[in-house]
Amino acid sequence: MSGPRHEKASDAFRRKQAAGELRRLRRVDPLAPDAAAPGGTRLTTVVREQAEARKAPLNWSVIRRLWRFTTPHRRMRNGLIVLVVVRGFQLPLLAWLIAAVINGPISDRDINGAAWGAGLFLALAVFIAVTLHYRMKWSMQLGEWVVEGMRDAIFRHLQRLPMAYYDRTPVGRILARMTSDVEAVKRGIQDVLFVTLVNMGHIVLGAAIMAWYDLPLFLVVLAMSPVILWINRYFGRRLGAAWRQVQESMSRVTATIAESVSGIRVTQGFTRQQVNAQLFRDLVLDHSTYNVNAARLAGNYIPLLELNSQFFLAGLLLLGGWQVLGRGFFPPGDPAVTYDALVIFVFQLPQFFMSIRLIAQQHNTALTAMAGGERVLEVLDTPLDDLEDDDATASAGGADTGTASATRGARVAFRDVRFGYVPGQPVLRGITLTAEPGTTTALVGRTGSGKSTLIKLISKFYLPDSGALLVDGTPVRKLRTASLLARIGIVLQSNFLFTGTVTDNIRIGRPDATDAEVRDAAQRLDCLDLLEALPQGLDTPVGERGTALSLGQRQLVCFCRAMLADPDILILDEATSSVDTLTEARIQHALETLLTGRTSFVVAHRLSTIRHAHQVLVLEQGEIIERGTHHELLSLGGQYATLYRQFIQASE
Repeated sequence: MSGPRHEKASDAFRRKQAAGELRRLRRVDPLAPDAAAPGGTRLTTVVREQAEARKAPLNWSVIRRLWRFTTPHRRMRNGLIVLVVVRGFQLPLLAWLIAAVINGPISDRDINGAAWGAGLFLALAVFIAVTLHYRMKWSMQLGEWVVEGMRDAIFRHLQRLPMAYYDRTPVGRILARMTSDVEAVKRGIQDVLFVTLVNMGHIVLGAAIMAWYDLPLFLVVLAMSPVILWINRYFGRRLGAAWRQVQESMSRVTATIAESVSGIRVTQGFTRQQVNAQLFRDLVLDHSTYNVNAARLAGNYIPLLELNSQFFLAGLLLLGGWQVLGRGFFPPGDPAVTYDALVIFVFQLPQFFMSIRLIAQQHNTALTAMAGGERVLEVLDTPLDDLEDDDATASAGGADTGTASATRGARVAFRDVRFGYVPGQPVLRGITLTAEPGTTTALVGRTGSGKSTLIKLISKFYLPDSGALLVDGTPVRKLRTASLLARIGIVLQSNFLFTGTVTDNIRIGRPDATDAEVRDAAQRLDCLDLLEALPQGLDTPVGERGTALSLGQRQLVCFCRAMLADPDILILDEATSSVDTLTEARIQHALETLLTGRTSFVVAHRLSTIRHAHQVLVLEQGEIIERGTHHELLSLGGQYATLYRQFIQASE
């Protein structure tokens, strides 16, 4: 399948795949935004990418912004510019020297003059080789240094982007920005920029020499140049769109690979290998089609330029020969002068057209670099969520007398808080609650009731759409985010472990903690013996994402991390769901120690873990429908009592 039929099939496949992703996303998260929502699902991303492919190939504002990454290396950059200027004069001068020796000493049979000319030619050739060496060496170094700074800037920006960005952006797409797109920019700096400038210098100086020797003949050559300009314009726009499509389709392939590797257990568990392989094969075919289309355009583009240069040279010989013979279209002049000009043209024109051809070849790489640069800047231009006011202050720590039983923490209050991930689709509706310092608040409710969303607001991953969220009486917008998060410890159902040892991951809660303090945190949680039973004890590598440990062992590491961090506000979101019943019983007392005196929020389906909470909040569709202690809610006989009976029956 090829041509328009295949393009239609590819478009249909992309629409079908995007719609399938939207349906799958809605099954996982009913609150996911629809395709019309700005910054919404992957369907929106795919549509936006296809729209971007129709933009102009070159954007000078993008080039200027990318050029700023060379500023820290201005000395090498400026030296390169000097070398580029020198290189731009060298080859036309070399061609002129050859023609001058032929027209002069060789025509006059002057052996000494020819020898001097050959010596000067060799000296200039050596100088050209040295200049080329440093031009290539410095351009390679500058490209690497710019890429280093660019990746550092992207990574720093990614660390500060809000959770909403990661909720809607596939990991593979982010990886593509850091890898293939940045590499495309590097090639643009190393190859396109300086090679193009050098060849533009060749064109300008070669044109000046030819115009000096025979302006009418050069004007004939110049009159044929619109053909080259038309070819460049015609193919340039089409190649620009083609290379953008190649880059975007590669991003989709990368995203699918990243997702497939991360979900390989699910794939094998549900024997979806063949289905996934077919989907990936279709994506690769899609990418291959765009590559073939770009290669077809480039395959027509370069030979046309080559053929035009040969036509021009043939026309030059014809017109110049007629001029020498006195039969040309211009007023007759000195045949010797015309002959000298013809020799100059014969040596200058190949380099003149070679430079045009090289610029045309670099044009393809330039379009790829431009596409990559636009996507890199798109990440850097992604706005940070305005999570704090300009006059925000540091969050003061809770009261702490230095004893284990001291009341500490913070007073957390919700005042008619409303929030939704997508405008018009509220998740929390008028939440009002107060958690006093040193108390434990349990959040109970069915899946999708808004428990995790409420936790995200406390963690300041998002801000309320309306209402007020206060910590110690201060709105969270008035508190510096870093200062507030330093007081919060979070243990989630699926906590992330970084590559390293068990000790390294526990120490994430407090990077300056000693090994003794790490062991003490595990000891206080009554799980030191379980961690020491690992093959290398606390020095056991956890593997990528903690895969070398069981789910329960990973959860224990996360508990120790929170214990070591010693936060004022503690959040446990289904924290014991991955721990077996026996281990849970062992750490219940330790959890009580961990929770005592802190402001704690506990989300749990195992209702046995929240019996001693100071208040229990039952959520339903984003609203608090019941509140009270465990015993009060049981005696009330409402939703909580029903959930508790179901829990008891399931346990039995």
